This record gives sequence, C-alpha cells and structure tokens, in this order.
Amino acid sequence: MIKLANEADAIYEAQYQTMQKSGAAQRRAGSYQAFLERGLPNRRVESWHYTDLKAALAKPAPLAAGDERKPLLARTHDSIRLVTLDGKFRPDLSDLSELPVGLRVRSLHEALADDNPEINVALWPDGAGAEDAAVALNGALMQDGVVVSVSSGATIARPIEFVTLVGASLPEAIFTRSALIVGAGASVKAIETAGVLERETSNATQLNHLLALRLEHDSKLDMLSHISGFGGDSVSVFSLNAHLASHAQLKAHQLIEGGGLLRRQLFAALDGEFAGASFNGVTLARGRQHADTTLFVDHRQPHGASHERFRTILDEHAIGVFQGKIVVRPGAQKTDGVMQSKAILLSDGATMNNKPELEIFADDVKCGHGAACGRLDQDQLFYLMARGLPRGEAQSLLLEAFANESLIDISDYRSRDFVLERIGGWLAERTPS
Repeated sequence: MIKLANEADAIYEAQYQTMQKSGAAQRRAGSYQAFLERGLPNRRVESWHYTDLKAALAKPAPLAAGDERKPLLARTHDSIRLVTLDGKFRPDLSDLSELPVGLRVRSLHEALADDNPEINVALWPDGAGAEDAAVALNGALMQDGVVVSVSSGATIARPIEFVTLVGASLPEAIFTRSALIVGAGASVKAIETAGVLERETSNATQLNHLLALRLEHDSKLDMLSHISGFGGDSVSVFSLNAHLASHAQLKAHQLIEGGGLLRRQLFAALDGEFAGASFNGVTLARGRQHADTTLFVDHRQPHGASHERFRTILDEHAIGVFQGKIVVRPGAQKTDGVMQSKAILLSDGATMNNKPELEIFADDVKCGHGAACGRLDQDQLFYLMARGLPRGEAQSLLLEAFANESLIDISDYRSRDFVLERIGGWLAERTPS
C-alpha cells in the first residue's frame, strides 16, 4: 500500500473505507489504487497544467449524506427526467412511470448488485479516461447515479435527461457515476443537466461526476450538456467517457456557464470502423471563474471521423482553458479529424489558454487543428452602432453570432432555442465595456 502523504490523503482513505461497503469492492479497490499511484493532479501533470486540482482540493469536504427533501424542480426540457440529488439517485423526483418500450432504468446501486458484465464494461471504460486521477477517485468513492440501457433497434422519441443537482447548504463532497448504453441500431437523444437547487447555497461544494456512454454498432446519440449555477468557491469535475463501436454516431454539444473552478473532461474512443463523433461547446465565464475544457479523442480503427468546435467568452478576471488532443493509432487509416477552438476576451483581466494537439501514427489521414484568441471586431461593432444600436446591444449581437458558430449542428430546435436563450441571458447580465 502506498503511504499516505498528507491530511487530504488521510481523508480520502477514510472515505474510501466507508464506500467499500457500497458494492463493487474489487473495482473500487482498483480505482483507489490507481488514484494513490497518481495522486491529485497539479500543474506538473501535463493534462492538468492549467488547472491545479491538488491546490483546489487541499482540504477535501466530507461525503454528502444524501438529501431526503422532495423539492419542486422546474422543468426546462420535455424529457424523461432522471434525478440524482446530493449523490443519491431519487426515483421520487424522476420520471419512471410508463417508460417507453426498449428503455430500462436502474440506480447505480441496483446495477452494481446485478454485476452484469455489459454494465460493468460501460461503467469502467478503458482508454485515456481510465488513466485520469479524478476519474480514478470517482471510481473509488462513487455514491450513486443512474444506469440506462436502450434495447437494440429501439428509437426513444423523448430525450433522456440525466440531472445531477446539489442542494447541500454546507460544503460536501459528492461523487456520482452514471451510464447510458445504446444498443445496436438504436437511436436516442440525451440531455445532461448539472446545477444547484439554490444559487446562494453550496458555494463550496466539491463535485466529481462521470457519465459513461457506450454506443454499440450502428447506434446514434444526440446529446446536449448544460452545466451552470455553481458557486464561487465550488470545485467541480465533469467527465464524459464515450466508447463507439463500428458505424456508431455521436453528436455532443455543451454549454458551460462558469462556476468556481470547473473542469469538463471529454474522452472518446472510436473503437470501430466508420465510427463518428462531434463535440461542440460554448463556455461563458466571468468574475474569477476558472473554466477548463479538456478533450481526448482516440481513433483506433480505420475510416473514423471526429470534429470539434469550441467557443469561449471570458469577462472580468475569468480564466478559460481548452486542451484538445486527437490521437490516430497505427492502422487507423482514412481518419478524418478536425479540431478548432476560438475565444473572445471582453476585458484586460481575462485569460485564455489554448492547447490543441495531434498525434498521428498512420499515413493516410486528414487531420487539422486551429486555435485563436482575441477581442470583438471593432469595425463590426462600429458598423452596428453607426446604424443606431446601443453599444451593449451591438456587443451582444456579435457575441451571440460568435457563440452560434458552435451550435449550428444542434438538430433539435428546442434544444437550440434553449441554449441561445441561456447565452442571451448571460450576456444581458454583463455591463458593456
């Protein structure tokens, strides 16, 4: 056993001993050992160079006990809602009656008790995500979540919404893990929502969440992730780990509205021929918020395609991070990979860190990346103001157009309108510069 180095390690050790009694003991032990070998990442870890998680979690919070309240949750989507509150799956807050044919929903506890190999593979995917220390800690301390299975050939009309909420009024640590398994030939839409019940509470929450996606042969998944509302002292890590079989297609969009220190990790393994994935996102941050999006796409088989388009808008003293890495394995010929990140800084105090990378070990591929960072185009701003628009309205129009570049692939008009409304609301709160 590796020797515990500090107080934080001792706290995690005690939490691990508590969670060992909650099922999947062997897998928890493997995850915990992997975490001990790596420790909380700091700036010396290349993939965490711009986000010092070790410093942010110098004093881990106690594990959340689970909120037994039954709050009234407002609906923002016409979806099949599955709610996890303060680390506990809540069937009483979820839509479990009259589930459509081909859809099965279980809590993480129920899924672990089944010890189903298919579910275990989905919950503990291999690849780059398995090597991440935050993912390993999640695997050791996961409290609850929801596991959704879609039968082969099924088409689920309404989106499946994974809701992860924080309602605690005191600093607490929350570890949740969920999975969506899409059977061969199935077609699904999903929404991932994360936030707090009350903005003025949970400012020091420490949330570590993982959603695992497993897309079988010729399956299709369109997904929207929305993360918002976390307080200034919160520390959040949201990991998405996707595994795609042959001909599987994933379209994933995300909207991140700042919130303390927030890291969004995207891991995708294209493990079958003709698999395709697109990741697009908009990040909005102000004040002293720290918003990190880190992406790793692993092309393992021929004829794979991945396209990424991210936009970041930073105001005041906010810090933005985009790290993107596309790896093309030997033999993954005919790969098509494109990655782009652009950022607009609205103040002198804002900072953006862009780091796109390619690692190519095949010789018949088409791959490229680009990154840009700047301010609003003053000529365009002058043009709009010269035609009678107030400065603030002109700025908002330009910023909405900039963000919209990353949203053009959202096929569901209701999801698109929702994202545009949220962006408009965020822009309306700022003071024109």
